[in-house]
Amino acid sequence: MLALVMTIVLVGPLLVPYRPVTGAAAPQELAEPDSQFITVSGVSIHYKSYGRGEPAFILLHGTLASTYTWHSVVEPLAGIGTVIVYDRPPFGLSSRPMPNEWDGESPYSYEAQADILIGLMDELDIPQAVLVGNSMGGSIAMLAAQRHPDRVQALVLAAAGQTGHGFPGAARWLFATPQMRRLGPLFLRSYAERFGMELYTKSWHDPSRIRVEDTNAYMTLLHIQNWDRGLWELLAAAKPFETVLDAQAITVPTLVITGDDDRVLGTAANIEMAGKIPGAQLEVVAKCGHVPQEECPDDFVGAVSRWLDNLR
Repeated sequence: MLALVMTIVLVGPLLVPYRPVTGAAAPQELAEPDSQFITVSGVSIHYKSYGRGEPAFILLHGTLASTYTWHSVVEPLAGIGTVIVYDRPPFGLSSRPMPNEWDGESPYSYEAQADILIGLMDELDIPQAVLVGNSMGGSIAMLAAQRHPDRVQALVLAAAGQTGHGFPGAARWLFATPQMRRLGPLFLRSYAERFGMELYTKSWHDPSRIRVEDTNAYMTLLHIQNWDRGLWELLAAAKPFETVLDAQAITVPTLVITGDDDRVLGTAANIEMAGKIPGAQLEVVAKCGHVPQEECPDDFVGAVSRWLDNLR
């Protein structure tokens, strides 16, 4: 009987047929006129470029987001210098490698994400950049600054604490089993849309200001080929972020921007992060939530501009 139960548990999930998401589009099909694609470490990266000159800004979005999250601030920042926005795998229009497509470390690990960022800078011939990261994108920016301080001119962290989707080793092992790689993406399909919209709504101080086009831009992410499998691989690669990042080791100038009503990460956590990074400056935006670049773009750009002026 035990042998039968174990067979069902181990083999049963592998017999569940995996069917691609109905009507899912290839990333290139959803590309916009200003979309560009470049291969970095074997991964096709979708990016957009604005402005010219120095400083060069590279903008990193958070989880379940894309380049769209920066749409209200790219043009003002482009008046200061060059602006590059890109989709972090497995989000937006960047590719979503599957386990049989890489050797060694997962391209979804925190370290690989930081190295992809530096690789993108290499491909675009950007020796140094101001990294601007929201939420998890800020965590990746911090890790890049820790691993490659010579490539980072400064950091702007928007609602970004020392946090990630971290799981202990046993959970990561379970997520990476063939059985869960088959069932996990199917599970994500069943709740991702509801959870994603709840998270996005919670990210705003005043959700009534969210427009239909905002909602549509985020929901589009759930209609791209392999979005579910890519997201599962991201979860499978996650580990406690404090195991890879030491905020006190960051040596580059840093600005921390937080809304006074961040109900996702918590305003207190953002303020705590500012206290950990040596010399970091803190800017608290009133009546603003977890995505200040979307909800309070004028305050966001103003804070960045004033801070950069003081650095010169």
